[in-house]
Amino acid sequence: MGKFVLKKTANGKVMFNLLAGNSQIICTSQMYASEATAKNGIESVRKNVGSDIEDQTVEGFEAKKCPKWELYTDKAGETRFRLKASNGEIIASGEGYKAKSSALNGIESIRKNAPEAEIVKDYE
Repeated sequence: MGKFVLKKTANGKVMFNLLAGNSQIICTSQMYASEATAKNGIESVRKNVGSDIEDQTVEGFEAKKCPKWELYTDKAGETRFRLKASNGEIIASGEGYKAKSSALNGIESIRKNAPEAEIVKDYE
């Protein structure tokens, strides 16, 4: 079972990581002004995990409407993903993967873990 871990950053903002059952980080959030807004971000991830995937790694890809997953190639040539909410804001992003299939597995892991993941704080 996965879990969302809330963390405070050096500048006092709050962010979260979604961890898989093996404690590996599956995705990371943006910085939020407060714990309450970070929890809203978690709910947005839960709500939007079933969104379509826009595969920007293929030429002539079909643009999808937000909410959506974006699969893209970064400057280092690795495949990455990000989840965008209906307003176009990035609510979660993943690390770079050498293989596109690994990035797709990351999305599937989020789809599996996020809906029932508990929320824990890594601070007091």
